[in-house]
Amino acid sequence: MRLSVLQRYILLECFNAKNGRIFRNSLVGFYAKTKNPPKRELVVKIITKSIERLIRRNLAVGFGEITSEKQFIKEIKITVKGRAAAKKLLGEQMRIPLGTKTRKTLKHKKHN
Repeated sequence: MRLSVLQRYILLECFNAKNGRIFRNSLVGFYAKTKNPPKRELVVKIITKSIERLIRRNLAVGFGEITSEKQFIKEIKITVKGRAAAKKLLGEQMRIPLGTKTRKTLKHKKHN
């Protein structure tokens, strides 16, 4: 699954949060690191679109208000699927059981 740099940032921020929830306002810090950040209005639209795409992929859940025309997302919480994706981004691997080879079979191979 391909994720944009902003979506990766959102997932990792949620993953590192104590309860898995972050406020939307904390995501503006993503563009503070760039040399030429977009205008304030565009930043809001870009972040909104990224959050909505994460929600659509079931990687996050949004909390806020819903009107008849629009939804206002104030908080984001990472889901189980999002947590797995964040672990994958961090490079943490799940434990895989070792093969069925025993020490005896390894000793026999050395002598032959």
